[in-house]
Amino acid sequence: MSENDNPRDETSTEHEEPAPMPTRSRRVKPPKAKRKARRNPFIVLMSGFFSLLFLGVIVGGATLYLGKIWFDREGPLTEAKTVVIQRGRGVQQIAQQLKHEGVIDKGGFIDDGLIFAGGVFLHKAQGELKAGEYAFEPGASMYDVMEKLRSGKSILHGLTVAEGLTSKQIVALVNSHDMLSGDEVQEIPDEGMLLPETYKFTRGTPRAQIVRQMRADLDKALADAWENRDPELPLNSPEEMLTLASIVEKETAVAAERPQVASVFVNRLRKGMKLQSDPTIIYGLYGGDAWGVSRTITRSELNAPNPYSTYQIDRLPPGPIANVGVDALKAVSQPAETDYLYFVADGTGGHAFAKTLDEHNRNVAKWREIEKTRGQQQGASAADGATTQ
Repeated sequence: MSENDNPRDETSTEHEEPAPMPTRSRRVKPPKAKRKARRNPFIVLMSGFFSLLFLGVIVGGATLYLGKIWFDREGPLTEAKTVVIQRGRGVQQIAQQLKHEGVIDKGGFIDDGLIFAGGVFLHKAQGELKAGEYAFEPGASMYDVMEKLRSGKSILHGLTVAEGLTSKQIVALVNSHDMLSGDEVQEIPDEGMLLPETYKFTRGTPRAQIVRQMRADLDKALADAWENRDPELPLNSPEEMLTLASIVEKETAVAAERPQVASVFVNRLRKGMKLQSDPTIIYGLYGGDAWGVSRTITRSELNAPNPYSTYQIDRLPPGPIANVGVDALKAVSQPAETDYLYFVADGTGGHAFAKTLDEHNRNVAKWREIEKTRGQQQGASAADGATTQ
């Protein structure tokens, strides 16, 4: 070891490194928390909207489903019910009437009036419910009720007009029918211009409408008869055909005889003979009241001036003496081909026909014997009745 070496003092302690200088403590900040991203207000709004829409669809679907079940379920009627729906009523008014009449339920936790109106709306039938008188069956559902009102299949009433009545008598029938409505018909249509038939109508139909229908039907029937007539007929117009048909109508009530009766008058017209029909005398005397009661023609009435009497005038009377049915029009348009010129009652409800006056007189004699016998029998019956009292 050289002198220059600095030997380490073996007695000295080991050198210690100096302690670090104290430093000022720094406050450590905690890491910043991530802020939540702010949502777009439009997205929030749309999200809420679609949520409500979805909820509405669910609620609406459930409501429609339950409403359909309720609309189709059996109704409260336990027996048939007749209801008159007046003209001009709306769906809400009809619903309230049906509730009042007991056709649909009056109360409960669901308003059946609203269910009915809603069902009508969903079926697009609000403009199709028709006025009228309807018969609803027991247990009819609201759907059944709607469909019946929609179909217009209401109760039909009838007015039967017999052939051979005058226009005055027919108007009286129309005015007296309690299922018809409106003012009474004051103006009497021309004689023969109404068609006797059975007319069907709903309660409340105006009286004037029925009369118009009768007139229109007569026009059509007369036009058809004239178009299909025998071209050899000695008639100059549809009006003459109608007049002759009215005479045939009053001469016989037996449908099968009408073509033969018509042939008698057609044959007479062709030969220029007077028609000599008793009903024409009666109509000339009594007009619209001619057929109200049974009448017997007296000698003075037969000889009295009468513009309708075919015993006095050469051809047809100035107009019809009654309103005729389709069968009488057909009989005149296509009369039977016969040589008959006469007929008289035969005692059975029909007539005996003859080609000659001699034959006719024999038939008349037979008829008078029948009348005489009937008179004697009626007198004997009356006497017996008086004896037993």
